[in-house]
Amino acid sequence: MASYEELYGLRNDSALKNRVTTACIIAAEAVMNELDTVANHANRLLWAKAVFANPSGEANRMYMAILAANESAPVTAIKNATDAAIQDNVDDHINLFADGS
Repeated sequence: MASYEELYGLRNDSALKNRVTTACIIAAEAVMNELDTVANHANRLLWAKAVFANPSGEANRMYMAILAANESAPVTAIKNATDAAIQDNVDDHINLFADGS
C-alpha cells in the first residue's frame, strides 16, 4: 500500500503522467465516436473536446483521481501499471470530470 507521502511524490512522475495523458487522448477519441445514446454523452463530448484542447491540463486532473483510486497498491505496481490498466482507470473516471463545466 502506497503511503500518502509516496502518492504525493508520484504527482511529479513524468513517465506515468505522460501515459495517463495518452490514455486521456485515446479515451477522448473513443468518446467522440460513441453513440449519442451513451449516458451523459453530451457532457462526455465536452470533456473530450477539453482533452483535445488541453491534454496536459485535463490529464493532470485525471492523474490525481487515478492516484487516489490506486492508493491500496504499492508504488512499484502503480508505476509499472500496464497501458491497459491505465486506460481502464481513465475510462472509469471519465464521468467524474464529464460534468458539463
